[in-house]
Formats: sequence, structure tokens, C-alpha cells
Amino acid sequence: MAKGKDARVRVILECTSCVRNGVNKQSTGISRYITQKNRHNTPSRLELRKFCPYCFKHTIHGEIKK
Repeated sequence: MAKGKDARVRVILECTSCVRNGVNKQSTGISRYITQKNRHNTPSRLELRKFCPYCFKHTIHGEIKK
């Protein structure tokens, strides 16, 4: 079986406001989440509202390349 034809793929979501504004001086990094999506149902990039512990609020987390 070929591994490249699986419908479900693992994606990494990264906080867009941390990346855009640069990381605050107090924070230690950028918020990232790992999740799965169905490649056939969602061919475009995934964007979800998740909690960012560095911004201390819910922000949009967008899919990034591995």
C-alpha cells in the first residue's frame, strides 16, 4: 500500500498573530498545535481559532508547511 494516498494527513497549526507581530519579549516561542485533516474534503489550508498561551487570547492558527 502506498503511504502517499492516505486521506487523513497530519498538519501543524501556527499562531498567525505571533508570527505577524514578532514574539513578545516576555514570551518564549510561538504557539503550535498538531491536528489531522481529510485531504479530500479540505484541500485548502486549514485555519482554526485556538488559544495562544503567548498572546493570552484566542487567535487564528493557520496551517504551515512541514
